[in-house]
Amino acid sequence: MRMERLTPQELELLNSKVGLKYLIREDEIDVDRALEKSKAEVELRILQERLILVHDWVIQQKRQVIVVCEGRDGAGKSGIIRRISAHINPRHFRTVALPKPTEDEVRQWYFQRYVSVLPKPGELAFFDRSWYNRAVLEPVNDFCTEQEYQQFMGQVNEFERMLVESGVHLIKLYFSITKEEQARRFDLLKRHPLKKWTVTSLDFKAQKHWDEYTEYKERMLERTHTDHAPWWIIDSNTRGDAANEALSRILTELEIAMYRSGSH
Repeated sequence: MRMERLTPQELELLNSKVGLKYLIREDEIDVDRALEKSKAEVELRILQERLILVHDWVIQQKRQVIVVCEGRDGAGKSGIIRRISAHINPRHFRTVALPKPTEDEVRQWYFQRYVSVLPKPGELAFFDRSWYNRAVLEPVNDFCTEQEYQQFMGQVNEFERMLVESGVHLIKLYFSITKEEQARRFDLLKRHPLKKWTVTSLDFKAQKHWDEYTEYKERMLERTHTDHAPWWIIDSNTRGDAANEALSRILTELEIAMYRSGSH
């Protein structure tokens, strides 16, 4: 883009702190890219301000909110959650990212470990991966039996119905990336001196088993997309756009609930 084609508003944005940050970040100045990222950041700030107001409603009205964040390895779920939640009240918000189950947890009802970390009244919880591990990750990597997988698929919709009927606001987001973008991100992480430790053995399998992951993912989305707990697909190939789209969806769902309750 030639500078003379910029509108006065775009020039003002590029001359702001946000715009200058993105202009000088790269070795070569890319006006189009800087403008795109600047617009996304400005939009995110506006959305974050709306989230603060909605979160206040959640706190005051003692609501329980779960945002399930699923997607392939490398889809940017953790970073997107951090961007979305950067400015909300930390005393009434948390991220749930459960480790590998213990021996006792393996023997108990599968959903029990998730029930124990459900949000309290007045709390918003992001699940960075969730009970849907059993729908995709576990069967692909032989972490569960076929019987355990089928049992999960037969119970999950009713489990979510019980959550919703008990007053929990359940929002399910699936972050989607292409195979090429996943490979590019893994390569960047492996070469980054401060982040290469984040690449796990499962990440190395992700590309090899791409088609198998796709098969289980599509089955999950088809069989667990319900009226009471629908899936919302977020294009995550561009992290900034994905964060804005995800936050917009969260706000839409919660603002609808807020206005229907008449307590806004």
